[in-house]
Amino acid sequence: MDVTIIIPNYNGKHFMKPCLDSLEHQTFTRFKILVVDNASTDGSLAYMKEHYPDIKVIALHKNYGFSKAVNVGIRHADTPYVILLNNDTTVDPHYIEEMVKAISRSPRIFSVSSKMIQMYHPELIDSAGDLYTLIGWGICRGSGRPITNYNEPSRVFTACAGAAIYRRSVFHKIGCFDESHFAYLEDIDVGYRAKIYGYQNLYCPSALVYHVGSGTSGSKYNSFKVRLSARNSVYLNYKNMPFIQLMINILPLTAGYFIKYLFFVKTGFGKDYREGVMEGLKTLKAQKKVPFRLKHLGNYFLIEAELIVNTFAYARDWFTRKLFKK
Repeated sequence: MDVTIIIPNYNGKHFMKPCLDSLEHQTFTRFKILVVDNASTDGSLAYMKEHYPDIKVIALHKNYGFSKAVNVGIRHADTPYVILLNNDTTVDPHYIEEMVKAISRSPRIFSVSSKMIQMYHPELIDSAGDLYTLIGWGICRGSGRPITNYNEPSRVFTACAGAAIYRRSVFHKIGCFDESHFAYLEDIDVGYRAKIYGYQNLYCPSALVYHVGSGTSGSKYNSFKVRLSARNSVYLNYKNMPFIQLMINILPLTAGYFIKYLFFVKTGFGKDYREGVMEGLKTLKAQKKVPFRLKHLGNYFLIEAELIVNTFAYARDWFTRKLFKK
């Protein structure tokens, strides 16, 4: 076997059939499936046992969140590659084949992000990989754009872990997903860490995935998601940026947090965002920073340059969309 597909599940019984059935029709067959269940209460375990008895299921005794669930899967896997796949997805028959081809091109490739398409609006992109910016915002590249866009393979800042492939051996060098995140931004965090170590994250436009979106959390914005994302954004910057880089970027980061706070005040989640940021600041000492090594200095410069480029690219895209709407 070449690939282990890890599907984290929490009360997603209603998603399992379309997801698993789409994996039965893959052109690439050297893979196995592992479902890690976060103490679901909707009968997911009984459903899997009855309808998919041949699929391995690891049942956790409580809801540990996305990060720990996929880490359990990664540590249980014995294949060169692992694919993390959200349960609220279905995949194209060539999906695994294209992902394996993409990541096999170089041992320096840590992850590959797929072309995720909105399930209920299949003419629109859900994600073409993730970008990260100087103002501390993670961006789903291409979100809401027509699927005729983003048709060329490219480097991205990080892969979206909702449907991405990873080189398992790299986790032994850089560490797995940070379980203190629980969920949200953990994929940008681990991909950022990989870049510090000199690895690449790519986007593969020929690997197609259809994604419901917010299948577990239930909505694009809610108190839980806003608070956790705000807290985790503080962790992400603190852990991955050396002190001098944090000082250099403090003004754009502060501006980014302020603008987001105003946005969430407008949408009714200002209190949740503020409390999330404050929780992040109060618990920083418990977070493990990426050790600074002189041999990685060049990578830090490249990352800083990419953060700057991504910020201007996002601003240009935002203004273009606003003008287009008018």
